[in-house]
Amino acid sequence: MDGATRAANLKQAWVAAWALDLLTEEPVPAGSWASSRESRAVMAANKGRDTVPELLLRKALHRQGLRYRVSARPLAGFRRTADVVFTKARVAVFVDGCFWHGCPEHHRPATKQHSGFWSRKIEGNRARDKETNDVLQEAGWTVIRVWEHEDPVEAARRITGVVRSLT
Repeated sequence: MDGATRAANLKQAWVAAWALDLLTEEPVPAGSWASSRESRAVMAANKGRDTVPELLLRKALHRQGLRYRVSARPLAGFRRTADVVFTKARVAVFVDGCFWHGCPEHHRPATKQHSGFWSRKIEGNRARDKETNDVLQEAGWTVIRVWEHEDPVEAARRITGVVRSLT
């Protein structure tokens, strides 16, 4: 796609999918928060792990000579999964998406559809991130958060410095 923005690319993709008869007229399931079939499909396509920013960071960490666990829980019994875990150094790395975690630089709140829902959702994510940081730090872990827009090589250098200083 050659749109100027992600939204423009998505719009082009939907137009192409309809033109090729790849989509059908199906109602949004009862109880769904989605405002349309299209928004439901976009939400369902969001990946929980192995996103492009995560893969780029892991590749940069590997080039730095570090080995790590992927999508692991640092603490047994605590239902939080870190994107990258250095068990010996007790370092947990989270790669946070700008939209989902409310990046101060890039997050733009929803203004049209379900703005109240999205505000509560993002605030809930921020509160959960803070709780995760607090619980892990109290248990002796170092928590590093990387925004998806950060340069993965620079983030890997920062992480490498912390991990090597702790091992």
